[in-house]
Amino acid sequence: MRESTKKMVWMGMLIALSFVGANIKIPGPYQSIALDSLPAFLGALMLGGSAGAIIGFLGHMLTAATAGFYMTLPVHIIVAVTMAITMVGFSFAYRKTNLVVAGIVGIILNGVGAPLILLLMPKFGWPFFMGIVPFLLVASGVNVLLSIGLFTALNKSGVGFNKGFIEDGK
Repeated sequence: MRESTKKMVWMGMLIALSFVGANIKIPGPYQSIALDSLPAFLGALMLGGSAGAIIGFLGHMLTAATAGFYMTLPVHIIVAVTMAITMVGFSFAYRKTNLVVAGIVGIILNGVGAPLILLLMPKFGWPFFMGIVPFLLVASGVNVLLSIGLFTALNKSGVGFNKGFIEDGK
């Protein structure tokens, strides 16, 4: 099977898992936080930053859709873009360093960096930011750590990923 076909199949499966993760919620002060980003973090490790970005963007949009776009569609599009940027940064950190550093970068980008953009928008501010960040950090930590564990297990099983690129092999 060609690498591009393998990548598309993996992306499709991970996007589907994002939808499943969108229905697994951690209660938060404003809205539940979903586990939709785990597949995006995994995709960023397995397939690279651009694939992780697509999975993260679509994963967030699926989560927002299941919750009725409670912050409005334009705000959710902005949040989805920050998810995409987070996945690119996470993948870059992994490619340039290691899983530990990438994990820290991913948790910080998703848990603190992503909600910072909302400070610039009307009806959001420091109270929202301070209320959401602790829950986002927990959700980010769970998503990142599970993705690293799955990635490590997949590599040990011989699936064959190397710094974000599928390898031909078994």
